[in-house]
Amino acid sequence: MNTRISRRHFIKGVIYSSTALASGTGYYLANAQSTSPPGAAERLISIEVNGRTRRVDVMPQETLSYTLRNRLNLTGTKVACNRGECGACTVMVDDTALYACSLLTQQVKGKSITTVEGLRAANGTLHPVQQAFIEELSPQCGFCTPGQVVSAAALLMANPNPTREEARQALSGNLCRCGAYDHYLNGVMRAAELIS
Repeated sequence: MNTRISRRHFIKGVIYSSTALASGTGYYLANAQSTSPPGAAERLISIEVNGRTRRVDVMPQETLSYTLRNRLNLTGTKVACNRGECGACTVMVDDTALYACSLLTQQVKGKSITTVEGLRAANGTLHPVQQAFIEELSPQCGFCTPGQVVSAAALLMANPNPTREEARQALSGNLCRCGAYDHYLNGVMRAAELIS
C-alpha cells in the first residue's frame, strides 16, 4: 500500500477540511443569539442635530465629525487635522464649542448638537456672526471659517458683549492658515453690535 500523499491530495484535503470547518462555524454563528455583551455600545442611536432628532447607525469608535459629514451629510463641519488641534470641526454641544473630531458620537447621545448649518434661521436669515463675517470680509480661503463661526456664536451666546481680548481667547482654538485672525476678531465685534 502506497502511503505517500501527493501535493494535489494534500491541498484538496486542506480545502475540504477548511470548507467543512467554515460551514460549521457559519451554521453556529447564524443560530447563535445576537445579544450584545454587557456594557457594549448600541449601534443605532438617536442624536439631536440642529434641532432635529436623527437616527444613525454608528460604530462604537466613530467620531462625531465622521458621523456628521459621512452619515448625515452635514459637510460644513470640516476635518483638517483630525486630532483636536485646528478647530475646523468645531460644533456646539449643549451650547459649548467642542472639537467634533475629538468626540465619539456615542458620547453625545441626549445632547443638543449645533453645526454651522444649524446657525442660520429657518427662513434663511444668516446668524449675526455669519453676517458680520461677510461684512468684515473675514474669511480668506474659508476652510477654517465654519469652526470660527461656531466658536464665535458659542461665545456670543455665553457673553453677548465680549471684549476683543475675550473674543481672541474664544477663537484661540481655531487655526487660520491664511492668518486672518484680526479679520475674524473684527467680525466677532461687529456681530456683538448686531446682537445688542
